[in-house]
Amino acid sequence: MSIQTMLLTLSEGFGLTLVIFFLTLVFSLPLGLVVALGRMSKFAPLRWLVQAYISIMRGTPLMLQLIAIYFGPSLLFGISLPRNWRMIATVVAFVLNYAAYFAEIYRGGIMSMPLGQYEAAEVLGYSKTRTFLTIILPQVIKNILPAVTNEIIVLVKDTSLAYAIGVVEMFTAAKQICVAPNSPGMLALLAAGVFYYVFNLVVAIIMERVEKRLAYYR
Repeated sequence: MSIQTMLLTLSEGFGLTLVIFFLTLVFSLPLGLVVALGRMSKFAPLRWLVQAYISIMRGTPLMLQLIAIYFGPSLLFGISLPRNWRMIATVVAFVLNYAAYFAEIYRGGIMSMPLGQYEAAEVLGYSKTRTFLTIILPQVIKNILPAVTNEIIVLVKDTSLAYAIGVVEMFTAAKQICVAPNSPGMLALLAAGVFYYVFNLVVAIIMERVEKRLAYYR
Protein backbone atom coordinates (compact mmCIF):
# COMPACT_ATOMS: atom_id res chain seq x y z
CA MET A 1 0.00 0.00 0.00
CA SER A 2 1.40 3.37 -1.00
CA ILE A 3 1.57 6.39 1.29
CA GLN A 4 -0.95 8.17 -0.93
CA THR A 5 -3.46 5.30 -0.62
CA MET A 6 -2.91 5.21 3.14
CA LEU A 7 -3.63 8.93 3.50
CA LEU A 8 -6.70 8.63 1.29
CA THR A 9 -8.05 5.78 3.44
CA LEU A 10 -7.35 7.74 6.62
CA SER A 11 -9.02 10.84 5.22
CA GLU A 12 -12.17 8.81 4.48
CA GLY A 13 -12.14 7.56 8.07
CA PHE A 14 -11.55 11.11 9.25
CA GLY A 15 -14.69 12.13 7.37
CA LEU A 16 -16.74 9.74 9.52
CA THR A 17 -14.95 11.04 12.62
CA LEU A 18 -16.03 14.56 11.70
CA VAL A 19 -19.64 13.44 11.15
CA ILE A 20 -19.78 11.77 14.58
CA PHE A 21 -18.12 14.80 16.20
CA PHE A 22 -20.35 17.49 14.69
CA LEU A 23 -23.64 15.59 15.04
CA THR A 24 -22.83 14.86 18.68
CA LEU A 25 -22.23 18.54 19.40
CA VAL A 26 -25.26 19.76 17.45
CA PHE A 27 -27.63 17.53 19.41
CA SER A 28 -25.94 17.04 22.80
CA LEU A 29 -25.36 20.72 23.63
CA PRO A 30 -29.07 21.74 23.49
CA LEU A 31 -30.17 18.40 24.95
CA GLY A 32 -27.74 18.92 27.82
CA LEU A 33 -29.43 22.23 28.66
CA VAL A 34 -32.85 20.56 28.67
CA VAL A 35 -31.53 17.77 30.89
CA ALA A 36 -29.96 20.32 33.25
CA LEU A 37 -33.29 22.12 33.62
CA GLY A 38 -34.97 18.78 34.30
CA ARG A 39 -32.30 18.00 36.88
CA MET A 40 -33.14 21.28 38.65
CA SER A 41 -36.92 20.88 38.33
CA LYS A 42 -39.10 21.22 41.42
CA PHE A 43 -41.22 18.34 40.09
CA ALA A 44 -39.67 15.45 42.01
CA PRO A 45 -40.51 12.52 39.64
CA LEU A 46 -38.93 14.36 36.69
CA ARG A 47 -35.90 15.30 38.77
CA TRP A 48 -35.41 11.69 39.92
CA LEU A 49 -35.78 10.38 36.36
CA VAL A 50 -33.18 12.82 35.06
CA GLN A 51 -30.84 12.02 37.94
CA ALA A 52 -31.09 8.32 37.09
CA TYR A 53 -30.36 9.04 33.42
CA ILE A 54 -27.29 11.11 34.27
CA SER A 55 -26.09 8.50 36.74
CA ILE A 56 -26.35 5.70 34.16
CA MET A 57 -24.70 7.70 31.38
CA ARG A 58 -21.79 8.81 33.56
CA GLY A 59 -21.48 5.55 35.49
CA THR A 60 -21.17 3.14 32.55
CA PRO A 61 -18.57 3.04 29.75
CA LEU A 62 -19.45 4.76 26.49
CA MET A 63 -18.36 1.61 24.65
CA LEU A 64 -20.96 -0.42 26.58
CA GLN A 65 -23.62 2.15 25.72
CA LEU A 66 -22.69 1.92 22.03
CA ILE A 67 -23.04 -1.86 22.07
CA ALA A 68 -26.33 -1.74 24.02
CA ILE A 69 -27.94 0.79 21.68
CA TYR A 70 -26.68 -0.99 18.56
CA PHE A 71 -27.72 -4.54 19.52
CA GLY A 72 -30.52 -3.79 22.01
CA PRO A 73 -33.49 -3.14 19.69
CA SER A 74 -33.00 -6.34 17.67
CA LEU A 75 -32.14 -8.58 20.64
CA LEU A 76 -34.83 -7.33 23.00
CA PHE A 77 -37.68 -6.53 20.61
CA GLY A 78 -36.78 -8.32 17.37
CA ILE A 79 -36.95 -5.05 15.46
CA SER A 80 -35.65 -5.07 11.89
CA LEU A 81 -33.10 -2.27 11.76
CA PRO A 82 -32.20 -0.09 8.75
CA ARG A 83 -28.91 -0.59 6.91
CA ASN A 84 -27.48 2.65 8.29
CA TRP A 85 -28.37 1.71 11.89
CA ARG A 86 -24.68 1.34 12.77
CA MET A 87 -24.07 5.05 12.24
CA ILE A 88 -27.41 6.06 13.79
CA ALA A 89 -26.66 4.01 16.91
CA THR A 90 -23.23 5.61 17.17
CA VAL A 91 -24.61 9.15 17.05
CA VAL A 92 -27.47 8.33 19.47
CA ALA A 93 -25.06 6.79 21.99
CA PHE A 94 -22.65 9.72 21.79
CA VAL A 95 -25.42 12.31 22.06
CA LEU A 96 -27.03 10.65 25.10
CA ASN A 97 -23.66 10.21 26.79
CA TYR A 98 -22.35 13.72 26.23
CA ALA A 99 -25.69 15.37 26.99
CA ALA A 100 -25.39 13.96 30.53
CA TYR A 101 -21.95 15.53 30.99
CA PHE A 102 -22.97 18.83 29.43
CA ALA A 103 -26.05 18.87 31.67
CA GLU A 104 -23.94 18.88 34.80
CA ILE A 105 -21.73 21.62 33.34
CA TYR A 106 -24.81 23.71 32.58
CA ARG A 107 -26.23 23.04 36.04
CA GLY A 108 -23.02 24.18 37.71
CA GLY A 109 -23.04 27.37 35.64
CA ILE A 110 -26.70 28.12 36.39
CA MET A 111 -26.30 27.51 40.11
CA SER A 112 -23.29 29.83 40.24
CA MET A 113 -25.38 32.82 39.20
CA PRO A 114 -26.03 35.27 42.09
CA LEU A 115 -29.59 35.23 43.42
CA GLY A 116 -29.58 39.02 43.23
CA GLN A 117 -29.75 38.92 39.44
CA TYR A 118 -33.03 37.02 39.56
CA GLU A 119 -34.42 39.46 42.15
CA ALA A 120 -33.33 42.49 40.13
CA ALA A 121 -34.95 41.09 36.98
CA GLU A 122 -38.17 40.44 38.91
CA VAL A 123 -38.21 44.04 40.13
CA LEU A 124 -37.84 45.19 36.52
CA GLY A 125 -40.87 43.13 35.56
CA TYR A 126 -39.05 40.34 33.72
CA SER A 127 -40.74 36.95 33.59
CA LYS A 128 -38.77 33.91 34.75
CA THR A 129 -38.38 32.69 31.17
CA ARG A 130 -37.17 36.06 29.92
CA THR A 131 -34.81 36.41 32.87
CA PHE A 132 -33.26 33.04 32.13
CA LEU A 133 -32.94 33.48 28.35
CA THR A 134 -31.73 37.10 28.25
CA ILE A 135 -29.79 37.52 31.51
CA ILE A 136 -28.77 34.20 33.04
CA LEU A 137 -28.09 31.93 30.05
CA PRO A 138 -25.65 34.28 28.21
CA GLN A 139 -23.56 34.57 31.39
CA VAL A 140 -23.72 30.81 31.98
CA ILE A 141 -22.45 30.08 28.47
CA LYS A 142 -19.56 32.49 28.95
CA ASN A 143 -18.62 30.98 32.31
CA ILE A 144 -18.81 27.31 31.29
CA LEU A 145 -16.82 27.60 28.06
CA PRO A 146 -13.55 26.23 29.56
CA ALA A 147 -15.34 23.13 30.86
CA VAL A 148 -17.23 22.69 27.58
CA THR A 149 -13.97 23.02 25.66
CA ASN A 150 -12.47 20.23 27.72
CA GLU A 151 -15.42 17.94 26.96
CA ILE A 152 -15.23 18.78 23.25
CA ILE A 153 -11.55 17.81 23.15
CA VAL A 154 -12.38 14.54 24.92
CA LEU A 155 -15.11 13.97 22.32
CA VAL A 156 -12.59 14.20 19.48
CA LYS A 157 -10.67 11.29 21.01
CA ASP A 158 -13.77 9.35 22.06
CA THR A 159 -14.94 9.09 18.44
CA SER A 160 -12.42 6.25 18.13
CA LEU A 161 -14.70 4.13 20.36
CA ALA A 162 -17.11 3.77 17.43
CA TYR A 163 -14.94 0.86 16.29
CA ALA A 164 -16.75 -1.24 18.94
CA ILE A 165 -19.75 -1.61 16.61
CA GLY A 166 -17.80 -1.66 13.34
CA VAL A 167 -17.88 2.00 12.31
CA VAL A 168 -14.76 2.58 10.22
CA GLU A 169 -13.76 5.98 11.54
CA MET A 170 -10.15 7.15 11.42
CA PHE A 171 -8.72 5.00 14.21
CA THR A 172 -10.34 1.85 12.83
CA ALA A 173 -9.10 2.72 9.34
CA ALA A 174 -5.57 3.09 10.75
CA LYS A 175 -5.76 -0.33 12.42
CA GLN A 176 -7.00 -1.94 9.21
CA ILE A 177 -4.11 -0.42 7.28
CA CYS A 178 -1.63 -1.78 9.83
CA VAL A 179 -2.74 -5.39 9.28
CA ALA A 180 -3.11 -5.13 5.50
CA PRO A 181 -0.49 -6.82 3.27
CA ASN A 182 2.39 -4.54 2.21
CA SER A 183 1.07 -1.78 4.45
CA PRO A 184 3.15 1.08 5.91
CA GLY A 185 2.61 -0.51 9.35
CA MET A 186 2.89 1.77 12.34
CA LEU A 187 3.10 4.77 10.05
CA ALA A 188 -0.69 4.63 9.69
CA LEU A 189 -1.18 4.90 13.46
CA LEU A 190 1.33 7.73 13.60
CA ALA A 191 -0.54 9.56 10.84
CA ALA A 192 -3.83 9.02 12.69
CA GLY A 193 -2.26 10.45 15.83
CA VAL A 194 -1.22 13.55 13.87
CA PHE A 195 -4.77 13.87 12.52
CA TYR A 196 -6.22 13.74 16.03
CA TYR A 197 -3.67 16.18 17.42
CA VAL A 198 -4.20 18.75 14.67
CA PHE A 199 -7.97 18.45 14.99
CA ASN A 200 -7.79 18.98 18.75
CA LEU A 201 -5.41 21.90 18.25
CA VAL A 202 -7.86 23.57 15.86
CA VAL A 203 -10.73 23.00 18.31
CA ALA A 204 -8.69 24.47 21.18
CA ILE A 205 -7.73 27.55 19.14
CA ILE A 206 -11.33 28.16 18.04
CA MET A 207 -12.70 27.80 21.57
CA GLU A 208 -9.98 30.08 22.96
CA ARG A 209 -10.95 32.76 20.47
CA VAL A 210 -14.61 32.35 21.40
CA GLU A 211 -13.68 32.77 25.08
CA LYS A 212 -11.77 35.96 24.29
CA ARG A 213 -14.70 37.33 22.28
CA LEU A 214 -17.06 36.71 25.20
CA ALA A 215 -14.70 38.14 27.81
CA TYR A 216 -15.98 41.64 27.09
CA TYR A 217 -15.45 42.92 30.67
CA ARG A 218 -11.72 42.12 30.74
